[in-house]
Amino acid sequence: MSIGDPKVPNSVSDAPTTTDAPEAAEAAAEEVYVPRKITENDLVGSLDEAYAASMVSVEDGQLVTGSIVRVDRDEVLLDIGYKSEGVIPARELSIRNDVDPSEIVNVGDEVEALVLQKEDKEGRLLLSKKRAQYERAWGTIEQIKEAEGVVSGPVIEVVKGGLIVDIGLRGFLPASLVELRRVRDLQPYVGRSLEAKIIELDKNRNNVVLSRRAFLEETQKEQRDEFLANLGPGEIKSGVVSSVVNFGAFVDLGGMDGLIHVSELSWKHVDHPGSVVAVGDEVTVQVLEVDLSRERISLSLKATQQDPWQEFASGHRVGELVYGRVTKLVPFGSFVQVGDGIEGLVHISEMSAHHVDLPEQVVTPGEELWVKIIDIDLQRRRISLSIKQAAEGGVVAAEYQEHFGEHAFDSDGNYIGSTEVDPETEKAWAEYYEQYPEAAAEAGVEVPAAAAEVEAPVAEAVAEAPVVEAVAEEPAAEA
Repeated sequence: MSIGDPKVPNSVSDAPTTTDAPEAAEAAAEEVYVPRKITENDLVGSLDEAYAASMVSVEDGQLVTGSIVRVDRDEVLLDIGYKSEGVIPARELSIRNDVDPSEIVNVGDEVEALVLQKEDKEGRLLLSKKRAQYERAWGTIEQIKEAEGVVSGPVIEVVKGGLIVDIGLRGFLPASLVELRRVRDLQPYVGRSLEAKIIELDKNRNNVVLSRRAFLEETQKEQRDEFLANLGPGEIKSGVVSSVVNFGAFVDLGGMDGLIHVSELSWKHVDHPGSVVAVGDEVTVQVLEVDLSRERISLSLKATQQDPWQEFASGHRVGELVYGRVTKLVPFGSFVQVGDGIEGLVHISEMSAHHVDLPEQVVTPGEELWVKIIDIDLQRRRISLSIKQAAEGGVVAAEYQEHFGEHAFDSDGNYIGSTEVDPETEKAWAEYYEQYPEAAAEAGVEVPAAAAEVEAPVAEAVAEAPVVEAVAEEPAAEA
């Protein structure tokens, strides 16, 4: 040891005495330095190999878990312990379209993702949270489908024909299966959480079809059974039109929908149900049939309305004259509308007193004319009419007597003409006779002298004009 070593005495005076020797020896023993063991050299192989072994190994299609370290507008960075952070593009974050990444994840969240590509052209690790969610969800969905269970999730989108429901993947809920009856406006369902049954599942096509109606039918079966059991044919019920289709209209009776077939909408011919009823209309219907096995209710709207044929038959009798409009021509005659939804046939033999080869020789569609009722067959809903017999005269139906005025008919209902004087008509005839004195003379009408003198030159000129002569003769003949 050197002189400067603190463990060695520098002088005799510093040396321990005999008395102090044991204590000094003990102190020296306590101050002996013992090196502390920090680590072992257990490295096997090179440092690069050891570094690579500490990194997570990933393959395309693998599911990995990591922590969100950054959230950007168009992407999210996920630390999965790989040599670089993984990138989740915004489109791969959620099954929802056009979402803000900050609405889906936050920094520090633990997220599961699927490896899309170990290295893209920029050398980045591409991940997908959405597809990892798909993989997990498919297993669960398949189990629920096998068990005939129920799935639930929020409605995230309205698409053509229905709704998209988030059940871990995009489930399609057709509009016709949203409720027990078809819903026209689907927008109010966005954001609502719905329960539904899985009716179709195809992983290869990534297709899941749901039915909320099937779920509602199961849960409301007891209520429906009770409703149907208490409903019988002939009952009159009030309801609201819930939907209109080509073959009729559905009416919500307050528990179940019933169908009014197009043939039961009106006593008249109906081209389309929409011309009679609209969604939201309150209607009174009669129950025609209740099918308990198929849970179907048949309704009739026209059964609650008066039969126009019955109404016509009770208000008219054979031999009366009625006013009508020609609707169509057929080889054997013409049809004439004589009431609201009531058409009668004028057979070709009843069109004229002379022989008629074709109906168009006598009438044209749209023409209005008088016809006589010659037969009413209420059971077969047929009315036979005659133009020929109407020309011979007869009793005019009561509604037309009211229209023309009672003064125009005798006590038997025969038309005798109007006795009332129309001032406008009289004025028109007076002006005509003043302009054409010779027509007045032929009709036996006196014209004031002053007017005749003034109009004489005009009358002479008119007399010389053959075209005007013909015009002047026609009113005279009528008069």
